[in-house]
Amino acid sequence: MAEVYEGEELIAGVRKTAEVIRERGPALVLTGAGISIDSGIPPFRGPGGLWEKYDVEEYGHIEVMRRNPEKAWIMLREMLETILKAKPNPAHLALADMEKAGFISYTVTQNVDGLHEAAGSKRVVKFHGEGGKLYCMKCGRTRKLTGPEDIDPIRCECGGYFRPDFVFFGEPIPPNALYTSFTEAEKTGVILVIGTSAQVYPAAQLPYEVKRHGGVVVEINPAIGPLTSTITDIMLKGSSTTILPKLRDELIGR
Repeated sequence: MAEVYEGEELIAGVRKTAEVIRERGPALVLTGAGISIDSGIPPFRGPGGLWEKYDVEEYGHIEVMRRNPEKAWIMLREMLETILKAKPNPAHLALADMEKAGFISYTVTQNVDGLHEAAGSKRVVKFHGEGGKLYCMKCGRTRKLTGPEDIDPIRCECGGYFRPDFVFFGEPIPPNALYTSFTEAEKTGVILVIGTSAQVYPAAQLPYEVKRHGGVVVEINPAIGPLTSTITDIMLKGSSTTILPKLRDELIGR
């Protein structure tokens, strides 16, 4: 059963986490949609999420992108406009600082917003690719997106359609992302699970891999989740934008 720290007890949990990272790190980090909420990107699942507005199989599957790209782009445009307006928040910045100081080995993210890299993280494993780059499905030409104004045109000069360089439903996770993340999970002594309930596989398997060989699982989420009552050792309950800067300060000062 996890030790849950919240409210006035939160700082004690942050200090304990810092001790664990010093002793057993560098830490592997797994992030999900929750870390980017304070950057203005709502989670895809749940109330108000993109999957509530658009049926995944109808708009987000790779076969739709191949057969009817104009339809797929109805959802993609809304998604990319939100992502491209977002900026890194204090949680992203704190992780980048901790990586630079040697306390984080890799950040494995399920997000496609590119905010970890924008914050300065260098060792980022992207399970689902990134939304900041397009490539033509016909000729392979690429385009970098720096803002919503760069989205058009969605058709290439060759007549093909551009698509974002992320993993659609029906596509496999990139093999190099799987290899790097699971290799690191086998080596690390501690994993930080941030902004995700860790229910979507294969990313959800990473905390279990760390736990399997005696590693410590630290969860940073605003609510108790499935991991908390099963394999989590330390639960820091609250917003990652509040907790991660405190953890950074405890580790490296500010």
